[in-house]
Amino acid sequence: MKTLVAAVVAAAVFLPASSFAQKMNADDMKWVNQCIDDNKNEKGATPAIVRAYCVCMNEKMDDNETRSITQWEKANPAARRACDRQAGWR
Repeated sequence: MKTLVAAVVAAAVFLPASSFAQKMNADDMKWVNQCIDDNKNEKGATPAIVRAYCVCMNEKMDDNETRSITQWEKANPAARRACDRQAGWR
């Protein structure tokens, strides 16, 4: 039963975002994976929440941005708060 609930929650987290999200290229994946590594030990950081947060932050960033997501989020607190809410974090 717990597995079924976890699967439903995971689907609820990923399906709406993936329905409207742009396709990620290799560079996007690199930055999202780095963001996941940077945030995996944060309070309330489930794998699904961290991934949704990092994808959200990546989508908010300009394609020409050279900073990592972790660096960029510090300079953009409004985007960070919006992605926190969208991902269900905090």
